[in-house]
Amino acid sequence: MISNQKQIDLHTHTSKSDGSYTPTELVDYAIQKALIAVAITDHDTTDGLDEAISYAALLRRQGKPSIEVIPGIEFSTEYEGKDVHIVGLYISYDAPAFQAQLDAFVESRINRNIKMCTKLQEAGIDITYEKLQEDNPGAVITRAHYAAYLHTHGYVRSRAEAFDRYLGDHTPYFIPREKVTPVQAVRLILDAGGVPILAHPPLYHMGKDRLRKLVASLKKAGLLGIEAIYSTYTNQDENDMRKLADEFHLLLSGGSDFHGDNKPGLDLGTGYGRLFVPEELLPPIRAAHKAVSEQS
Repeated sequence: MISNQKQIDLHTHTSKSDGSYTPTELVDYAIQKALIAVAITDHDTTDGLDEAISYAALLRRQGKPSIEVIPGIEFSTEYEGKDVHIVGLYISYDAPAFQAQLDAFVESRINRNIKMCTKLQEAGIDITYEKLQEDNPGAVITRAHYAAYLHTHGYVRSRAEAFDRYLGDHTPYFIPREKVTPVQAVRLILDAGGVPILAHPPLYHMGKDRLRKLVASLKKAGLLGIEAIYSTYTNQDENDMRKLADEFHLLLSGGSDFHGDNKPGLDLGTGYGRLFVPEELLPPIRAAHKAVSEQS
């Protein structure tokens, strides 16, 4: 029964990407929520992992309540014109080759942000990449940071309006950035000894046949899991993801996609109130990590 299960959360974000909690604050909150493990999966960056893992270790040394912090990442990739996200769990994030690839992603993102700022300036908005950095020190700048800036400085009435008018894919100010493919992300994670997970497939709205085609290609590349439990899933969504996992012999994963204040109403561990990711999902993922590490 779920009532006897302890809880985990394998998909969260900190202020190192587009979340509002620092890595230390996220660890404290996860302990407060009685989670036994939390994966930090910031977008295209591992900058918050040392802080979170070191803090959890310090708590243990001090004899205080602590938690397992799982080193992770979430890659933003592109597949047939759609954004597809690949989560990596238990990655050896300090591997030089892995960090070199992340540096290339950061450079691509910076170039894209500079171009977006130029377009917004042409629309009469006083914004620069440097100002976004000053407002969000140490963070990987995403469109969520643009939305907050536009709202704070009075250019829009809400963050939703910011996306509608300025930041959405179909606005004249949007600049797509170069993205890796889902297959490349899976291989990067495997090369770093991690467990690649296809994140929240129902959010891609690609239909069953197209999704099966994607999963088949990723399975061939080494995909090991699928996010079967997620904050916005309906019962049907979860059932569909479990069937897909069973068909392709994939591990089950799950998480809230917690962003703190940047996703109002979505809480760590419980999502919008109904989410529960049981601890029983973790041992098979750990075992897969061990197998991958022995091969890499």
